[in-house]
Amino acid sequence: MVWVLCALSTLALFVTSVPAQSPWTDIHEEGRCAFRGQCGAKSFFGSELPCPDNGLAKAPDPNARRKLVDICGAKWSDSLVCCQEDQLDVLASNFKRVEPLISVCPACKINFYDLFCTFTCSPDQSVFVNVTKVQTSRAKKTVATELDYFVAAEYGSGFYDSCKDVKYSATNGYVMDFLGNGAKNYTSFLKFLGDEKPFLGSPFQLNFPPVSQIKKPMHPMDERPKKCNDTDERYRCSCVDCPSSCPPLPALVKDEQCHVGALPCVSFAAILTYCLLLSLFIGALVLHFAWLRHARRKSERVRLLQDSTLSDDEDEADVVHQAGEYIVPEKQYPLNTQLERLFSSLGRHAARYPGITIGVSIFVVGLLSLGWINFAVERSPVRLWVSPTSAAAQEKAFFDDHFGPFYRTEQVFLVNDTSAGTPGPVLSYDTLAWWFDVENRVRRLKSMEQGVTLDDVCFKPTGEACVVESITGYFPGGFSDLRPDTWEKGLSDCIEKPVECLPAFGQPLKKEMVLGGWEETGDVLQSNALIATWVISNHKEGTEEESSAMDWERSLKGLLMAVQTEARERALRISFSTEISLEQELNKSTNTDAKIVVISYLIMFLYASLALGSTTVALRSLLSHPRTALVRSKFTLGVFGILIVLMSVSASVGLFSAAGVKVTLIIAEVIPFLVLAVGVDNIFLLVHEFDRVSSSYPDSKIEDRAAKALGRMGPSILLSATTETVAFVLGVFVGMPAVRNFAAYAAGAVVINALLQVTMFISVLALNEKRMEEGRADCIPCVKFKSAGVVDVNGLFASPNTETESSLQRFIRKSYTPTLLRREVKAAVVVVFFGLLTAGIALIPDMKLGLDQRIAIPSDSYLIPYFNDLDAYFETGPPVYFVTRQLNISEHAHQQQVCGRFTTCDLYSLTNTLEQERKQSERSYIAEPAASWIDDFFFWLNPDNDQCCREGGKVCFEDRDPPWNITLHGMPEGADFFHYLSKWIRSPSNADCPLGGRAAYGNAVVIDNSNLTIPASHFRTSHRPLKNQSDFIEAYASARRVADSISAKHDIDVFPYSNFYIYFEQYRSIVRHTTGLLSSAMLLILVITSLFLGSLKTGLVVTGTVIMIVVDIMGAMVVAGVSLNAVSLVNLIISVGISVEFCAHIARAFSFPSHGVMERAGAKYRGKNARAWAAMVNVGGSVFTGITITKFLGVSVLAFTRSKIFEVYYFRIWLALVVLAAAHALVFLPVALSIFGGNGYVDSQGDGGLEEDLAARRQRALLPDEDSDSDDG
Repeated sequence: MVWVLCALSTLALFVTSVPAQSPWTDIHEEGRCAFRGQCGAKSFFGSELPCPDNGLAKAPDPNARRKLVDICGAKWSDSLVCCQEDQLDVLASNFKRVEPLISVCPACKINFYDLFCTFTCSPDQSVFVNVTKVQTSRAKKTVATELDYFVAAEYGSGFYDSCKDVKYSATNGYVMDFLGNGAKNYTSFLKFLGDEKPFLGSPFQLNFPPVSQIKKPMHPMDERPKKCNDTDERYRCSCVDCPSSCPPLPALVKDEQCHVGALPCVSFAAILTYCLLLSLFIGALVLHFAWLRHARRKSERVRLLQDSTLSDDEDEADVVHQAGEYIVPEKQYPLNTQLERLFSSLGRHAARYPGITIGVSIFVVGLLSLGWINFAVERSPVRLWVSPTSAAAQEKAFFDDHFGPFYRTEQVFLVNDTSAGTPGPVLSYDTLAWWFDVENRVRRLKSMEQGVTLDDVCFKPTGEACVVESITGYFPGGFSDLRPDTWEKGLSDCIEKPVECLPAFGQPLKKEMVLGGWEETGDVLQSNALIATWVISNHKEGTEEESSAMDWERSLKGLLMAVQTEARERALRISFSTEISLEQELNKSTNTDAKIVVISYLIMFLYASLALGSTTVALRSLLSHPRTALVRSKFTLGVFGILIVLMSVSASVGLFSAAGVKVTLIIAEVIPFLVLAVGVDNIFLLVHEFDRVSSSYPDSKIEDRAAKALGRMGPSILLSATTETVAFVLGVFVGMPAVRNFAAYAAGAVVINALLQVTMFISVLALNEKRMEEGRADCIPCVKFKSAGVVDVNGLFASPNTETESSLQRFIRKSYTPTLLRREVKAAVVVVFFGLLTAGIALIPDMKLGLDQRIAIPSDSYLIPYFNDLDAYFETGPPVYFVTRQLNISEHAHQQQVCGRFTTCDLYSLTNTLEQERKQSERSYIAEPAASWIDDFFFWLNPDNDQCCREGGKVCFEDRDPPWNITLHGMPEGADFFHYLSKWIRSPSNADCPLGGRAAYGNAVVIDNSNLTIPASHFRTSHRPLKNQSDFIEAYASARRVADSISAKHDIDVFPYSNFYIYFEQYRSIVRHTTGLLSSAMLLILVITSLFLGSLKTGLVVTGTVIMIVVDIMGAMVVAGVSLNAVSLVNLIISVGISVEFCAHIARAFSFPSHGVMERAGAKYRGKNARAWAAMVNVGGSVFTGITITKFLGVSVLAFTRSKIFEVYYFRIWLALVVLAAAHALVFLPVALSIFGGNGYVDSQGDGGLEEDLAARRQRALLPDEDSDSDDG
């Protein structure tokens, strides 16, 4: 803005030569001058300086009088003056240059004009102006080189107050930045106006001394300044430029959480409820034990009075039997009966025709896997986390289509914190010399592939110079402008007066943009960080221009990596980021994660295979009968079980890839883990049940045993698979593609895995059993042992050295479950687990939203220090645009809805609303004045700016009727409006007319001349510095609120846009999505479990247990510092599925207890306790070994990942899932079922007759004597 300085430099030089009566101002009285005229310059290149003249004021000639009144107002129409006509011509010329800045605020303009009109022409000039220094000019005349201008404090402060908030829209800044160098008070403002600035400012020194230094008969200039909110509408400024003119905004209802003291109301209510219930429970226990003691004493007294001998009618055996009576369900559940028959038939056919079953399964999986041909991974964060139909995605597409993609940025921080570990000053002469060289290297850098340079790809708003925001921009001449002894003063002067040190692209550099860490001391020379930002033009994805920019960025990254080494040698540190850095580091993180994930899966595969193979082989039998152990091993069976899991994943990926659903990294990393959790458990259940059936029915054919095993376990597998699939299918209805795609792939994999398990795996299981009966070795079935301690089927199972249950199963049967079902243990379990539930509920309100970028990349990424420095040193917020769509603005009524600088603009117009929101940035997060293109366009039409709008050699609107005015009346409408608008948008900005629209608004307004509409335009502002995820989320929400309020009030389509909004769109709905998904899943789980189990009570217990698990996991997330986002939402959905898997099998074994297992309970348990015991004995071991240990081993490996996102969002959540789900399923669920469970039903796979009784007897006979469960000891 050199033109502003040039204008200000000549405002005091207004008169041609008039003979001076005295070289000094000897006489100070009214009616006398202090200077008049111009007496030459000090040098050849200097400006003309005033002549000291202490003579009397004179009346001007008529022509001069007319000019004076036109320039300075009617109050000069009849007074004497100290100026002449040609001086007035210079004054008018310079006012015209400043007028585009200050005319938007009449009060500021009038005060500015009065200050210099009075200084120049007042007849009482000598009373408040004093010439203090003179010099001989080149013309051999005496010239004034320094003057004092005494201005009253009231006028000075009033003048400053009227101008301090006036906006300069083109730069989202303030007029004061140019007019007063960003002055913060009137003394600094006046000082800047008067400081001598050869070539770029005042040619002489004009001082504004304090009034206290004035000596009589002098007195200060004490004109009364106009206020920006003046009662006279001629001087009142708009709300945009005068905060005191603004009406109050409607009160904002804050969305604050209810609190009781420091606790959220939800937390307080949960804790209070738990404490009350616990108190009632303890009170009930005390009363219960008191009553028992009383009843015992009473019964003892009665017994002493009665004969304790049994009567003849009583049978002692009957009494003993009734004391230990257990209730075996006798009623059948039709749905279960039909399902068991269906699965029994399926198992029989799969075992009878294994070759066909396996062949068909492999063929179908292979056919589905052909979809891998269409396999594609979605890596774009935008397309991952934002639905293409969401508002943010559509708004981004609209912005990119009409204004071009948001520009690319490359940023560097140079920090001095390597020596003592604490930040120190980064600026020194040597450091600046080196940094100038670094930036020169960047400027000369050619990309590796296409050979493009910075000049080819950079953003050039004026079409000439690249936007580079760096401390070097204060010195356009390069490092040669600096000297070792003066560089500090030169830099300080430029930082204090940025308009005097403009960079090549012509906009003042804010110190916050180029230096950081100076805020505490206030001394910019002590800054801890130097900041440099290169702005690169962006283009649509896939274009050649985008490719060129990315190529240059890759080369820049290589250069900056080398510069990092140079910085370390200087005891400095560099951190940086390019536009492509984040995506590259995210991909690097994925590659790092892949190794850990693969190791995790391999460990789970190996464990599952070994554990499955050891179900019937213990170490003792391996040592004593190695041949028998080799035959009875099931390692190969375990491998096939794992292969089936992989086949289901492959088939699901192929199926949905063929359908065009892209794979996401979450799918690649999580789906195998999920299917393993589900699949391995089912495999263990099937194998254990088959072994149990084989023990009970050793003489039956293999297909009959397989039919009976699948008949028992098939409905349980169907129950868990159905509930899990339904839970995942719900995720398909979520808008976020990452969640939706994951849900589809997960549901497909679970369904396919379940189908393969009840078909192909049963066939493999039958073949494995046949191998064992033939005495063939596991893994190498071609090896057959003639003498392996197994002669025939009967011998195999009857051998005393053959163990029919594992140590874990024996522990569960003999120790764990009996202890768990004791009354006092039950009470403790209920208290503890409801306490965990209360803690989870209490913690949920403290859950944060967001996903810190530092977590999403490897812990050793070069971007980590950059993000840390960005938070610590960068005090500028991201830009935000308020975009209008299909704006009808050709009529005054619509113009008033948008404008802000005119007296008839709506008080709550778009521009006025943004300005008022800016004044309360703590709630709106808006920090900068809005760039209002319509206001600048209308002021460009002002005929007083006679160098702006011109047509046919004439000034536009010069003779218009009605004339241009501040009320908007007389402004163009209809086709006339669009004619001038098109002309303005092509007009350049220059010293004669800074309001041209091309540089500032060339891509901000889209004009449709044929339909006379504005399809798109934007009003640019910026957010305040955003330091954390909460700030970004709140800033987006606030911008959305502001845009919605404008749209609703004026019925215009307005939306906010910033480049980060697309990533935070998910947080507008993620709480609603999470609540809706989990609630819907729980409701469906309740319906499905109640239907499959034949009992609403049991369904409620299962659903309640799953709810407790999920709530506790969410509480653990808060404790572990895991925030809620799309990644954690996926893991919560997984938690629902795996929690069901933990609980479903135990619940079904409770509802349909095996008759044989119930027989083994003997007389020790009754009713629900007996069924709870049977459920744990039947499937508890499978749940523990098949899912708990498998998952725990797999999750433990993730602790060693270098990826923070895996450590935080996978390891922590999955560890909590495994621990909490296992605890609830194996501890709380059996207790809850024994207390609250519903009715049980007959296991239709056992007829309860002779065959079942013999099987149960055979099973009991195989147990050692000390293992009898009917024993009380």
